[in-house]
Amino acid sequence: MAATKAAEIVELLGRVPVFSTLEHDDLERIAGLAVPRTFEPGQIVFREGDASDTCYVVRSGRARAVREHSDGRTITLATFGPGDIFGELAMFEDELRSATVEAVQRTSVVAVLGPDMRRLMAEHPEIAIRLVVALGRRLRETNDRLAKQSFQTVQSRVAVVLGELVAQAVATGASEEEVLLTATQADLAKLAGSSRESASRFLAVLERAGVISQGRGRLVVHDPAALDGYVF
Repeated sequence: MAATKAAEIVELLGRVPVFSTLEHDDLERIAGLAVPRTFEPGQIVFREGDASDTCYVVRSGRARAVREHSDGRTITLATFGPGDIFGELAMFEDELRSATVEAVQRTSVVAVLGPDMRRLMAEHPEIAIRLVVALGRRLRETNDRLAKQSFQTVQSRVAVVLGELVAQAVATGASEEEVLLTATQADLAKLAGSSRESASRFLAVLERAGVISQGRGRLVVHDPAALDGYVF
């Protein structure tokens, strides 16, 4: 049983882009450090300003990173589903958390302590080198995405965000048709970098076209493939 669980964690780590350059033996060593944890909906994984001592890889469920403004507004910075990693800088240094992460659904993760990871990298320097290569690739991809996003219309950005949320939902077992999302209009606007009013107008266009339907705090995507037609 223990061997089966270890193999499952290795397979999970292998899907994480940050670990994409690692060898199988490297993944097995990291899996040996991993500790399973579960968070209930609404439970805080860590808060902005906390010590950064652990990174997390999502096995199932969904979490989100948020930042609170002094005026009480909460902005969603990112969402995380199966195979996503968050808090990864804890593998390298003990910086303070830059955002709060909370579980949106019941979320199962594997946690790796930063000190354990740094000790492993000291013992196996090749792991550190491979991680730096993967992080460099991820940074370039992020820069490319931000550059592309800067030229996109609100319509395109919202459609892309919807597509990403649909992909996450399907990865957690949702049907590929009639995909239920728990994101609000405000969440979508923040993820797309637009005003709520602009996002709301485009969502109304999608609703009239029969691509989505909306309710309080929830949204159903009836035709995920149609979203591609709104991305320019």
